[in-house]
Amino acid sequence: MGVKRKAAAAILVLLLFLGFQWLQGGLDYQWDSCFKGYNQVNTLHNSSGADGAEGPQPLEECPGQTFQVSLLLSHLLAAPAYTSDVLLQPYLSSWDELVRFMEALGPMVGQISKEIESKTSIIRQLALLAEGDPEAELGPDIHSINSVSVKPGAKNNQEHTGGYHSVRSMIWVELNRGQVDFHHQTDSGCRTLLRLHRALLWLKLFLEKLAETPGAGRLRSPSELCREAYKSTLANHHTWFVRRAAELAFIAMPERGFFFKLVCVQSQEELGTVLNRVVQAIGEVYDRTQRALEENGMLDLP
Repeated sequence: MGVKRKAAAAILVLLLFLGFQWLQGGLDYQWDSCFKGYNQVNTLHNSSGADGAEGPQPLEECPGQTFQVSLLLSHLLAAPAYTSDVLLQPYLSSWDELVRFMEALGPMVGQISKEIESKTSIIRQLALLAEGDPEAELGPDIHSINSVSVKPGAKNNQEHTGGYHSVRSMIWVELNRGQVDFHHQTDSGCRTLLRLHRALLWLKLFLEKLAETPGAGRLRSPSELCREAYKSTLANHHTWFVRRAAELAFIAMPERGFFFKLVCVQSQEELGTVLNRVVQAIGEVYDRTQRALEENGMLDLP
């Protein structure tokens, strides 16, 4: 019994460490969510390969589930704006739903979501603080932000409104106010967004792998797929200890049948259809965010 208790204690320590260090760097505080949840009807734009002339049908609510894939898809589809921007409110609401997705996978995987929640709370709090600060506001021509790449340290005298309205407006405001440090860790919205951005790639790749239906051979376990997705994404930014703790969390991931129930489908083919739509929507948001961060030299913020 003593050995078992020691092993359980060791696992708990690893999980707590993972929860705080998951996105590279624990925080000393965590703000409460301040934006109201983004609420929008789940509709899809027409796209090539759609299910019929009018495009895929909206996903229905899954009874009895805390995580709702239909809400996740709605938020993701609402996030892209203008030609190359991402609206922060639906972006953060997408993360709210992804947190519920991770929490549904059990307490060991759910520990990972705690650090993500702290990241979304930081951006929401910064947005609230900026509402009362004229220096953080953007001008009426917010569309112009999409066509301008702001150089690190650049200044601009344009007046602003809604500084944390979108990814590019947040980048513009924080660079203009000198809030982004390219050499030291800060709790700027841009650095926080980068950590979320890296985690989004991990989840995108995991869901993409989970949606696959191989032509021959067995379906690999979700645990194996999640571990593989992690190794090619977030693991590149984590310490050895965090990587080992992540491996431990993935071992406890549910089997594939659990994911059928989670999104209310009956087969791998149906699961693939639903997840591919989610992956496509994540990809659009990810690519736009990637371009905005890359154009402003922010892909390696400490």
